[in-house]
Amino acid sequence: MGNNTIAAIILTKNEEMHIARCIQSLKEICEEIIVIDSFSTDKTCEIAENMGAIVYKHTWKNYATQFNFGLYQCNIESKWIWRIDADEFLEGNIGITLKKALAECENDVNGIYVRKRIDFMGRPLLHGGWYPSYHLKVFRKGHGDCENRWMDEHIRLFDGKTITIKEGNQVDANLNNLTWWTTKHNGYATREMVDMLMMEYGLDAKAEEVIPKFFGTEEQRKRWLKLKYIKAPLFIRPFINFFFRYILKGGFLDGKEGFVWHILQGFWYRMLVDAKIFEIKKQFNYDSERIKKFLKDNYLTVNDK
Repeated sequence: MGNNTIAAIILTKNEEMHIARCIQSLKEICEEIIVIDSFSTDKTCEIAENMGAIVYKHTWKNYATQFNFGLYQCNIESKWIWRIDADEFLEGNIGITLKKALAECENDVNGIYVRKRIDFMGRPLLHGGWYPSYHLKVFRKGHGDCENRWMDEHIRLFDGKTITIKEGNQVDANLNNLTWWTTKHNGYATREMVDMLMMEYGLDAKAEEVIPKFFGTEEQRKRWLKLKYIKAPLFIRPFINFFFRYILKGGFLDGKEGFVWHILQGFWYRMLVDAKIFEIKKQFNYDSERIKKFLKDNYLTVNDK
């Protein structure tokens, strides 16, 4: 295979609503489309296989272990890996531009940043600091994998440098309703609670993580801001986050959909995370050793390879 061949890795569980759209957008760009399915009960696998994807079934533990199973265990032949979720798709000239960049890039380039856009309730979120946003989604096989943590998992490169593609978008546009969305984010809030407590009590795998830097990459800046956020007062920080994104960063310009998004994602979700952190700390009477033991006993196995 040539130097610019790409394998897309897609993780699925009951994604029949999205999977065809995702695969269709990859068809002319990726030589291999690998679906890692955690035993869907709908037609996800059937649709994916009919569209030419190779489907593997693997028991879900967390995002990182599922993605890295695809990366290390699925006999990928392509030179590059594209991380894309089932409810995402490629739009515009992103694929053509990226293929050209891969064919021409220097040998020490091992990662590609692409532009991501979130569509919520059918509306693109173009303000509030959500767009344009660049994420490391494409990397050279053998030179990176997914960092193993409970929330906000990023691709980490082992070596080399990165370039950025500024044409087209990788669009996150989930078609499920708000009942599904809030249920999903309740689960995310538990994972976020674990992740933030792990960081607060020094139990996270620091050596494997993205290095926090304000003037670094998007992932490094997000990690730096998250460390600062953790130190802010409980229950106050959701208000600060909402005010910053909705008012100062112009989230109000995205209409009613933007208002719902910022209330739910920027405030309600963050408040729910804080409430779950408060619940755990209160349960163990703010005893740091008991809290750490609880985290180790119930969640630290995420770092097992």
